[in-house]
Amino acid sequence: MTTLSPIDEKTAVAAAEWFFRLQESSATEKDRQACVVWRQANPLHEAAWQRAQEVSAKLGILPGGLASATLQLSRTEGRRRAVKSLAVLVVAGSVGWQAWRSESARLYFAQYSTRVGERREIALADGTQVHLNTASGINTNIDQTQRLILLEAGEILIQTGHDNVPPEHPAYRPLLVETRYGTLRPLGTRFIVRQQHDDISLAVLQGAVEITTSSGMRQVLAVGWQTTFSSRKIRQPAAVNQHADSWIKGVLHAREMRLKDFAAELERYRPGFLRCAPEVAELRISGAFQLNNTDQVIASLPQVLPVRISYRTRYWVALTSLSN
Repeated sequence: MTTLSPIDEKTAVAAAEWFFRLQESSATEKDRQACVVWRQANPLHEAAWQRAQEVSAKLGILPGGLASATLQLSRTEGRRRAVKSLAVLVVAGSVGWQAWRSESARLYFAQYSTRVGERREIALADGTQVHLNTASGINTNIDQTQRLILLEAGEILIQTGHDNVPPEHPAYRPLLVETRYGTLRPLGTRFIVRQQHDDISLAVLQGAVEITTSSGMRQVLAVGWQTTFSSRKIRQPAAVNQHADSWIKGVLHAREMRLKDFAAELERYRPGFLRCAPEVAELRISGAFQLNNTDQVIASLPQVLPVRISYRTRYWVALTSLSN
């Protein structure tokens, strides 16, 4: 019995290219025959092709719209990223499925993304403006039938564009934002949504947003309110923090914030770890802090609080008491 060698990256990319080419409406019989010739030229080609078919079938049952994130990107500017995504999974085989499900993988393969500490603004085809906060990623699918944003990781602020078709028309395409635990339908609005491990936070700055959790719960959140929700629970709304969108301008506002919470928030904007010792965790801090220089923010803390800054490395920082 012959054992095939592992599928190499070049072969996997070729298989992915053939896969997406044949999905296009412009694919011809000549294209299909050329693919057959390529498959028959080498047993590894055929193995890669079969694995691409298997991957495409599995993508259809992945949660959170990952099928759209990959297969539908072939019709957008993200085609090359889609090919790369599929090729990686062809090489990885079954051992790659869990990695693909991870947030870091979804962020890596996202159509639009930011690195740690980076912020970015994009304009979608329908006029919707999306601000991506640190370490955030989205995929989009905007065509003749739908306007869909898939939040894969992190936090975004959305200023909705307007469909050219009125809402009462059968061809109207409502904007939908899909998250890990449910779908958001903005009603002419500006809002912030942040995807966390256990829940989704939503803050409505203009208009209103309808929440539909993955278990079917529904609630409309009006302007000036924020809440968090999971698949089975929508928590009691609270007033929106007036500085909820300050990160767009690179500013972190704190008002009597526990040092533990402040450190956790600041950590989002810098590589590595920022730890807060239990003995100083309940200290309170207020002010406006520039996110573009987190090292400077950390260095300034002993000037306003009785804390010591300990650097194990540049990327491992601890806030401790002065007695330590």
